[in-house]
Amino acid sequence: MSAPIMEAVGLRKHFVTRRPLFGAPTVVRAVDGIDLRIAQGETFAIVGESGCGKSTLARLLIRLLDPTEGSVLYGGRDIAALPREEMRRLRSDLQFVFQDPFSSLNPRMTVGALVEEPMRAHEIGDPAQRRAQVGRLLERVGLRPDFANRYPHEFSGGQRQRIGIARALATGPKLLIGDEPVSALDVSVQAQVINLLEDLKEEFGLTLIVIAHDLAVVRHMSDRVGVMYLGELVEVAEAEALFEGPQHPYSRALLGAIPAPDPSRRGQAPAALTGDLPSPSAPPPGCRFHTRCPFATDRCAAERPVLRDAGRGRQVACHHFESIGAGPGLPPPPARAPHVERRFALYRARSARAATTGATTRETTQQEV
Repeated sequence: MSAPIMEAVGLRKHFVTRRPLFGAPTVVRAVDGIDLRIAQGETFAIVGESGCGKSTLARLLIRLLDPTEGSVLYGGRDIAALPREEMRRLRSDLQFVFQDPFSSLNPRMTVGALVEEPMRAHEIGDPAQRRAQVGRLLERVGLRPDFANRYPHEFSGGQRQRIGIARALATGPKLLIGDEPVSALDVSVQAQVINLLEDLKEEFGLTLIVIAHDLAVVRHMSDRVGVMYLGELVEVAEAEALFEGPQHPYSRALLGAIPAPDPSRRGQAPAALTGDLPSPSAPPPGCRFHTRCPFATDRCAAERPVLRDAGRGRQVACHHFESIGAGPGLPPPPARAPHVERRFALYRARSARAATTGATTRETTQQEV
C-alpha cells in the first residue's frame, strides 16, 4: 500500500448515558479499538450492520467527534491534539458528505450561499471570485449555475446531494468522507451520484472513504473494504479479494445475504445469521461475533481475536480463519452489452473533455487569484 494519508491508532469512542437514580451509568462502546490506514488516492469502504459504529468512526476520522482514546493521524499529525485554530484551518482538507442531503443544508440559505459559505469561512478569494467558483462547482456536479439563487426545498433528493457534494468540494479538499451518500436516493439516481463521485475523485485527486450498506455499490467503486462488527474491524481486504472469497464468518454472512439472481446458485449461500446484534453497551466477552458464529469454539468465548495478516494485504480478526477457509464468493459482475459499453465509452470521453476544460479554467482562476 502507498503512503497513508490518514491513520487511526487504537481509536475508541465511548458514550456515557445519563446516570440513573440508582446504579452506574451505561457506557456505549460505539467504536472500540480501531487500527486503520488509508492510502492516498484510494477509495476505502466501511460496511457492516446498522449500529456497528460505521458513522461514528467516520466522524472520528475528521474530528466531528473527539475520541475517548487513541489518535487519528493526518499527514503524520494527530488531529485530536490540534488546537482549535489549527484544526479549523485543517478542515479545508477534510470534508464530509452526509447521508440525508435535506437535513444537512440550511433551508434559510440559497444554494449559492450554501456552497460559498466554506470558501468564506476559510477566506478563499474575494466575493466575485467566490461567486464565479460557485457557478463552476454547480456546473461540475451537473446543475445549472443559475440554480444558485434557489433554495434547497426546490430540488429533488439527487439534486440536493449534488449540492452537498459541490459544497464539500468548495475548499479544495484532499480527503472526502461520504456517510452513505446514496442510500437516501432513488435507485435510478444512485448510479448517477456514484459515477459523479468517481469522476470527481480522478479530477480533483481525492481520497474517498465511503460508508455503505449496499455491497454492489461497494464492489463497484472501492479499492479496499473494512468490515465492522460491534465497534471493531473484523476483516480488511482488497475489494475484489473480499468478494471472491470472504474469510471472516461475519463477512461470509454479509455476502451470503445478497439475493442470488442465478437459480443454479440458490441454496449455496451460508445460512442466515440468527439472533440480533448484541448491545454495544454490553458486548459479549472474547470474540464479539461468537454468539452468532456457526464456527465458534470455547476459545472464541474467552479470548478476543486481533487482526492478523492473511496474505494479499488482507487482515482477519478470527482465531480459526485458516482452518475454516474462504467462504463462497460472488460471481464477477456481468459483462455489459455492446451498446451499453458504447454508451459508457461516450460518457467517459465527455467526462474527460469536461475535466480538461475544468482543469484549464482552474489554472486560469488560480493565476488571477
